[in-house]
Amino acid sequence: MPVARPSQPSPTQPGWFLYGKCQFMSSTFNLGTILAPLDLCAQIGTCRLDFRPWVAVKEHLPPPLNSTAEQPPLFDGTARLYTNYSCPFAQRVWITRNYKGLQDKIKLVPLDLQDRPAWYKEKVYPLNKVPALEHNGKIIGESLDLIKYVDSNFEGPSLFPNDPAKKKFGEELLAYTDEFTRIVYTSFKGDPAKEAAPAFVRLENALHKFEDGPFFLGQFSLVDIAYIAFIERFQIFLSEVFKYDITAGRPKLAAWIEEMNKIDAYTQTKTDPKVLVEFYKKRFLAQQ
Repeated sequence: MPVARPSQPSPTQPGWFLYGKCQFMSSTFNLGTILAPLDLCAQIGTCRLDFRPWVAVKEHLPPPLNSTAEQPPLFDGTARLYTNYSCPFAQRVWITRNYKGLQDKIKLVPLDLQDRPAWYKEKVYPLNKVPALEHNGKIIGESLDLIKYVDSNFEGPSLFPNDPAKKKFGEELLAYTDEFTRIVYTSFKGDPAKEAAPAFVRLENALHKFEDGPFFLGQFSLVDIAYIAFIERFQIFLSEVFKYDITAGRPKLAAWIEEMNKIDAYTQTKTDPKVLVEFYKKRFLAQQ
């Protein structure tokens, strides 16, 4: 008797790890892909698979390297993500790495940006910024390019859809990220409730585009990763300093943030809210 093909699992639900392959499912789920709840797994009972509970384990994070730190080996075959735990651009790549289950494949090399090692600019990345990825004998930078690169060049669940409509809309949203952050950052000098509102309305409207999930493209994707690193900061800072709730009157945005906070790959990268607020106050309000 034919077995009904399961739908795409939700990344926010408790899951199971799939060990082995199934001819029936091979086009959708590969070795190591997170597979969804037990009741979904029961639909494929005729497949000879080994399901084991998947539990998110909090990663032990190495301490940031400062100007006194020795340089790690370069181009020795190890993939390294040069990052900073408080940088939203670097956080994008960190989330992507985590979600694809690459903690053992891409090593974190955190840097102290206030006292960064001289060797980083001189020998690793002349632009002296994070994030940067060391992989296959080269150094790659720019966060949006990097999340696409990690998604395309490493194993793990795909984070960008094949559906043409979703793909087109996803590229449009990724292209809008720089304008979005510019609008919101600029509003810190004036009245965010008025000046930043159109940017948040655009995101609210975007979340109405697809109804097959709570994320920008329905299912979790690189688009969600690109935005959450900044939304996390904007929501906290605007609420704390300007008493502006970015989710007020925007139910889709509120639901999206709630769903994002169920994803371990993201929550393990979040910045301490108190540290974030103090940093933003010093950076954006000190001279006002």
